[in-house]
Amino acid sequence: MAAPKKYPDELRERATRLAVEARRDPVSSVGAIRRIADQLGIHPEALRTWVKRAEVDAGDRPGTASSDAERLAALERENRELRRANQILKSAASFVAAELDRPSR
Repeated sequence: MAAPKKYPDELRERATRLAVEARRDPVSSVGAIRRIADQLGIHPEALRTWVKRAEVDAGDRPGTASSDAERLAALERENRELRRANQILKSAASFVAAELDRPSR
């Protein structure tokens, strides 16, 4: 289960939008993340992470987009469940085969 969010989604979106816009302007780009984080009462590393994720999602930075990461995680979960089910079925099949090979009384 995921940890509870420390910052509301509205604040996260607003801070990310402000930081991305500030970084586009060459005059205000230096120290933009720290300045905006201090103004909004957010930890600078949290804002830096949000901005990085927003840039990846927008295609401005290389990496795996959030939607792709979520889909990949879902597929990996499904794969684990299917492997587990296959293992259970293999165990059951070998048990049944052993019972059939055993001489009856």
